[in-house]
Amino acid sequence: MNRPNKDAYKTKAAVLKALAHPTRLWMVEELAKGPKCVCEFVAALDVDFSTVSKHLSILKGAGLVEDEKQGRQVYYRLTTPCVIGFLSCVEEVMADRGRKLMAGARVRRGYEGERS
Repeated sequence: MNRPNKDAYKTKAAVLKALAHPTRLWMVEELAKGPKCVCEFVAALDVDFSTVSKHLSILKGAGLVEDEKQGRQVYYRLTTPCVIGFLSCVEEVMADRGRKLMAGARVRRGYEGERS
């Protein structure tokens, strides 16, 4: 792998790493619905302001969100709505995996029934 490709993969990995937390995934899905105030996240998550700010800072550093100050409040918006398509793809993987696990369980139950 040459140097330019390595740098591109590092950048891609940083974006995926920013998304690799349940709270941040939820925040991204909420921001897909429209801009949100930091205070809305604090109330919804029942965590302190600094925790929410840290998560949003990670998403901002990855280029996924932008912030805008309006008076005393800071609002965040999703800058890359295409990430929601990626999350839909993840849900498809989960559904497919679930179907395979269920099929495997049915097969195992069938074998267990034959031994009886």
